[in-house]
Amino acid sequence: MAMHQTRQSGSEHSVRQATTRLLPSVLFLLGCILISAAEAEAGILLDTTNDSYSVLTGYGQSFPGWGMTTQRVETIDLVFRHNHHIFDNLGSGWYQGFHSILMELPIHFVVSPDDSVMIGLNFLAAYTFTANDKWQPYIFGGGGPVYSFADIPGMGAEWNGNYQFGIGVEHAVSEDHNLLFEFRYHHISNGGHEEPNEPLNSCKMLMGITF
Repeated sequence: MAMHQTRQSGSEHSVRQATTRLLPSVLFLLGCILISAAEAEAGILLDTTNDSYSVLTGYGQSFPGWGMTTQRVETIDLVFRHNHHIFDNLGSGWYQGFHSILMELPIHFVVSPDDSVMIGLNFLAAYTFTANDKWQPYIFGGGGPVYSFADIPGMGAEWNGNYQFGIGVEHAVSEDHNLLFEFRYHHISNGGHEEPNEPLNSCKMLMGITF
């Protein structure tokens, strides 16, 4: 009984510790969102004319032996994205393009070794090459928090962080919709604040549509 209470107390302490670490970032992001919303309504600084939304889905897998990864974890991924343009009409020739911020809500449905889910929040910097009207490649990278409901050996915490980077291409199929194809490297770990801390180094292949 005492051991159970000790474990429960330790778990509660871990949650409080993770919440304390994340709270300043969450408050800062909420403040930025509220300020941006106020500016958008006033028509100042924030131009959403070229913004887009998209939904992507695909498959991801971690690879034992890649870094400190020991588990093969397979996921079916569903990603909701808002693409906000920051700087348009950059460069010239083949590297002409625009810089944007990708704000994502990813849901990772774990299908092996556990049947569960992980939910995250991503903020990614992206650059899209626009020299070709039909096929526009892009590069991106960033990260954010991840909460795991999955029981995966080696992952010692529910709250984790992720960083990722990748490449993709956007193909125009109509005036209002584009197809997206992406390949990502994806890393999840708890940053060493809980033991064990075996990271998941994964690759993901996604496709989606903008609207």
